[in-house]
Amino acid sequence: MSDSTPAIEVSALRKSYGDHEALRGIDITVGRGEVFGLLGPNGAGKTTTVEILEGYRSRSDGEVSVLGHDPAGRSIELRRRIGIVLQAGGIYSHITPREALAHWAGFYRHPRAVEEVLALVGLSDSADMRSRRLSGGQLRRLDFALALIGDPELIFLDEPTTGFDPEARRTAWETIRSLQALGKTILLTTHYLEEAQVLADRVAIVKDGRILAIGAPRELGVGSGAAGNRYNVAYRGPDGEPVEQETDDPTRLLHELTGRALAEGWALEDLSVARPTLEDVYLELTADG
Repeated sequence: MSDSTPAIEVSALRKSYGDHEALRGIDITVGRGEVFGLLGPNGAGKTTTVEILEGYRSRSDGEVSVLGHDPAGRSIELRRRIGIVLQAGGIYSHITPREALAHWAGFYRHPRAVEEVLALVGLSDSADMRSRRLSGGQLRRLDFALALIGDPELIFLDEPTTGFDPEARRTAWETIRSLQALGKTILLTTHYLEEAQVLADRVAIVKDGRILAIGAPRELGVGSGAAGNRYNVAYRGPDGEPVEQETDDPTRLLHELTGRALAEGWALEDLSVARPTLEDVYLELTADG
């Protein structure tokens, strides 16, 4: 299969439970080697979408291709090529990371070397420690390691840093970046917008079973509702007090401000022009009402 073929292709995906439509026509394409973030409030349809892609839930309608396979077929070939990190994992308390990885490696035809995976996720120093003695952050690294031991092409990360302290979260981000550097494709669901901003090449914002916006985090605001058409211009006025103005034409506003300042003999101090952040756009698009 050509590397130019998308890792995930979803068209008009629908899922209904009786009269309730959980998904109402989802369209997503995820390229090879891309980190793609799926964002949305609880009940938006993120988990349903991901479980359909993983082959754990059936769809009502639409077309789905994951690494060239229909996941509904639950083929062993597809399962060998994907890795899954659930929001909450679990491991026998008396075994070590090295033992767990060696055991899991036996399920795959061409697993990665255990020592290589331990190093990749930062568990080399605690490889022979019983899992009951591992910290929460170390256990999460083990979850990553178990998903990676089969050398998957595509990895699903479901809320990978929920409950982490800031240091553990940053460490997890480094692991995710390492996976992308290996050429892995990653589908990430997260409630942390900063996490999506930092890690994802593109994101999709989902609400009520529909995609409201899709694109690169830095560019998503442009044209995505009212927030996406605004810029915030901040400066200090002639009296030294801070001023903020919203505009959809920052060039014209800056021209007017600089002209006024020059004519009246005062400086535009602390001048800044900013687009809406991913959080701004997310909050506006997912707001009730």
